[in-house]
Amino acid sequence: MAFDLTEMAEILRNQLEQYKAVVETARAGRVVGPADGIAHIYGLDEAMVGEVLWFENEVIGEVFDLEQDRVGAVIYGDYIKVKEGSEVVATGSLMSVPVSEQLLGRVVNPLCQPVDGGPPITATKARLIESPAPGIAERQPVREPLQTGIKAIDSMIPIGRGQRELIIGDRKTGKTAIAIDTIINQKDQDVICIYVAIRQRAASIAEVVDILSKYECRIRWLWLPRPLTAHLCSISPLMSVARSPSTSCMSITGTPFASMTI
Repeated sequence: MAFDLTEMAEILRNQLEQYKAVVETARAGRVVGPADGIAHIYGLDEAMVGEVLWFENEVIGEVFDLEQDRVGAVIYGDYIKVKEGSEVVATGSLMSVPVSEQLLGRVVNPLCQPVDGGPPITATKARLIESPAPGIAERQPVREPLQTGIKAIDSMIPIGRGQRELIIGDRKTGKTAIAIDTIINQKDQDVICIYVAIRQRAASIAEVVDILSKYECRIRWLWLPRPLTAHLCSISPLMSVARSPSTSCMSITGTPFASMTI
């Protein structure tokens, strides 16, 4: 069988012309001291506070401490998977959350990962969780009332959009019921509600989801299951506020002392 050297040379020439060398670089380090939810990392000399880190096994972390020869990071996820010697990659971006209408009616964790069995959330915009608060002059005055739907409360306690309201009481006294009734009462209003459930039982969360789904409320959910680490619980209010759109938004935090930001 005869080979056409001219044809082979032409094929090689075309392949060489189409070849493009792509060099991908990444700043990586190694875990030198894992602990309970935190990790000390060596090799990330150019890391910045608040930068997102990727550990092995798809665990996310955030830089919170800069030392002379290493950095300290908070682990948001299953810190048991982070071992000494694990590779860590710096992303170069600060901790942020996606902002999208796709979040409406979904149950997600603080890292915006769906936990309701639905499709993944894709968003083109994101917002830093440590975004600066708007100045006093930029804020709108509290001049629109917000009705809870409970006559005893609406007649005695004036609540307006833009203020914070604390619902305080012992266990099993109806704090969550007041919050849920308030959310249901905003069904036909231009208000998007965010419910942040911190350290609550999965059965209680499932009951709340079932009630609001029955009334077809336009809710954006942020669900924190009970076994989460303290670090994820600490950033959950920041995550919920960062997800708040420019329209009217009501964020309710389900804790032993329930708070309501309108």
